[in-house]
Amino acid sequence: MKVTDTGDLWWKNAVVYCADVETFVDSDGDGVGDLAGMAQRVDHLAQLGVTCLWLMPFYPTAQRDDGYDITDHYGVDPRLGSHGDLVELIRTARDRGIRVIADLVVNHTSDRHPWFRAALRDPTGPYRDFYVWRSDPPPDTSADVVFPGEQDGIWELDEASGEYYLHRFYKHQPDLNVANPRVRDEIAKVIGFWLELGLSGFRVDAVPFFIETLGLTEEAAAGDPHDYLRALRSFVGRRVGDAILLGEINLPYADQRAYFGDGNGDEVTMVFDFVAMQKTYLAMARHDARPLAQALLERPPIPPDCQWATFVRNHDELTLDKLTEDERAEVFAAFGPEEEMQLYGRGLRRRLPPMLDGDPRRVRLAYSLLFALPGTPTLFYGEEIGMGENLDVPGRLAVRTPMQWEPGPTGGFSDAQPRRLVRRPPSGGFAPEHVNVAAQRRDPDSLLAFVSLLVQRYRECPELGWSGVHVLDQPHDGVLALLSSVDDAAIVTLHNLAPEPVRVPLRIPVADASRLVDVLADGETPVDDDGRAQVDLDGYGYRWLRVVTPRTRRLV
Repeated sequence: MKVTDTGDLWWKNAVVYCADVETFVDSDGDGVGDLAGMAQRVDHLAQLGVTCLWLMPFYPTAQRDDGYDITDHYGVDPRLGSHGDLVELIRTARDRGIRVIADLVVNHTSDRHPWFRAALRDPTGPYRDFYVWRSDPPPDTSADVVFPGEQDGIWELDEASGEYYLHRFYKHQPDLNVANPRVRDEIAKVIGFWLELGLSGFRVDAVPFFIETLGLTEEAAAGDPHDYLRALRSFVGRRVGDAILLGEINLPYADQRAYFGDGNGDEVTMVFDFVAMQKTYLAMARHDARPLAQALLERPPIPPDCQWATFVRNHDELTLDKLTEDERAEVFAAFGPEEEMQLYGRGLRRRLPPMLDGDPRRVRLAYSLLFALPGTPTLFYGEEIGMGENLDVPGRLAVRTPMQWEPGPTGGFSDAQPRRLVRRPPSGGFAPEHVNVAAQRRDPDSLLAFVSLLVQRYRECPELGWSGVHVLDQPHDGVLALLSSVDDAAIVTLHNLAPEPVRVPLRIPVADASRLVDVLADGETPVDDDGRAQVDLDGYGYRWLRVVTPRTRRLV
């Protein structure tokens, strides 16, 4: 199938940028980021080459889970601005070719949400069944908690009624009963409301928990939960034809395929590839590309109008739960050996550059690899300049520190006194004095310039987003060699995860290939009549090579 035959599937080669409004830019000096400030910095995203801005929750909140404990699904947190500010941000972004999506958090609400308060007030009222209840004491569910050490179990007693409500996350976040038709109607209204304001879709939080039927009666849980995801996808498509659902689905590959619609492509549009992300860190820890190559080869086939979203860092802890205990210990030893760097016994609360000791070779290698993996790359704000974490900030918030725009104690994030900031930037070598946008904008050798180049080349090479996985045979364990091809375009990407330089012998399975032309730097490599080439890689080196044939019409 040709790219031109598949319609406007813009997400297939988008560049997604995740940002937390609260910590991006403060326009009014109160120490809290806001929508107006973000609108003022859309040009930064445009210059970087971002095509899709993902907003973390901006809704009214009880402020007990960084915005994920929502008290009004139709509102805007007044600390962050108004609906008008949001619409202005969306308009400004669209004017620069950037679509905007937002977190859809409908697995649970805050316990201060009007629906839950009504459910507590009247156990026989209509809102009681908006949530999941049981009357008999629950068994020990300590093994089922999402955040080990934070909760004792997943059921909480409502003393007034003597019943227990389900909460997969925190006890102040009761789970919604999505088997209830009234809840489904409300979720559809929420989705429709934000689409009408100009969003191009949603990143759907905790999808497997969202559609599970735990705690429901057999009658209430009747039917296939995936039918509900199909209905949501259909509804979104009817409202905005090219809107997306980007799913947070941290499951083994064998279970992930179902969320694409088992080959029909009628459920979520994109799924974050948690498995490849975790194998990437194992591969970097070992200086051995084989764990990542094996993960890519194990990816299940997906429909042509669906996509994998790739990432090396997100806004949560860097979960390593799909690794074995021994593999996880290897990654901890390499990138987070101190207890304060770890979280929940399964992940790291660190950003990538500090994990790599600030080694610019390895940092650039990691981001080159991100953009070269088959799929749609997703950046977390601050990655483009190499921001670090602040381990003095508790839990997952360690990586959600203010964006560092300029040198100084507040990093140009706010004019407020440092003590008034919603969160403090890191100190030491990753403080704003050393890592900031202003300095890197003027430095052609900066990480910002490098990531901008990666974005530009990725956008020029649609095969990187459209291709399936083709791992090229070569003899070096530390090297990952991929061929990405679609229509008449093909590109070979090579990444050396080991510190020693190597010469990589390749056979290029493209008819009439005559040479490989570097697209990240000047240079080219000849291909002989048998399709064989020898490519040199530095230690922690990387090369993107356009395959040139007599038919090539792509930029080289």
